[in-house]
Amino acid sequence: MTSVGTGDGDEGPGEDVADVSRLWHVTLSVSGKPAPLSEVRRGLEQLAHDHPFLLTSRYADDHAEIRYWEEARDLHDAAAVALRLWGEHRSSAQLPPWEIVGLEVIGRATYHQRVAEGYGPPPAHPVGVHPY
Repeated sequence: MTSVGTGDGDEGPGEDVADVSRLWHVTLSVSGKPAPLSEVRRGLEQLAHDHPFLLTSRYADDHAEIRYWEEARDLHDAAAVALRLWGEHRSSAQLPPWEIVGLEVIGRATYHQRVAEGYGPPPAHPVGVHPY
C-alpha cells in the first residue's frame, strides 16, 4: 500500500482530499487452541517490535486482542492491512496458529467521540503487551 499524503492538509497539486492518508483505530481479535502464556507473550512482544504502531495487546492462553493505529487512505485499506497482520507475522514473530475472530476499524474522530462519551474501549493498560 502506498501512502499518498499525511492527512495534514498538505495535498500537493493533483492530489484529491479523498486520497490523503488518515489514521484509523484498529482492534484485532484472534483466538485458537491454548498455547503457553510465555510463548504468546513473547510472540506479541515481537509483533509489537515488528509493527511499530502497535499500542497495546492483551492476551490469554487461547485468545488475544491487539489495538493500534493504522495510517491508510480509507477504511477498506486499513481493514485489509489489519486482516493480513496476524498471518504475515505468524512465522517471523512465532505467533500461535490462531485465527482472526474479530476486527473493528474506526476513524480517529469516531474513536475520540466514543472515548469522550464514555463508550470507548476499556481503559487500556500502558502501551505494551499485558495479560487479561
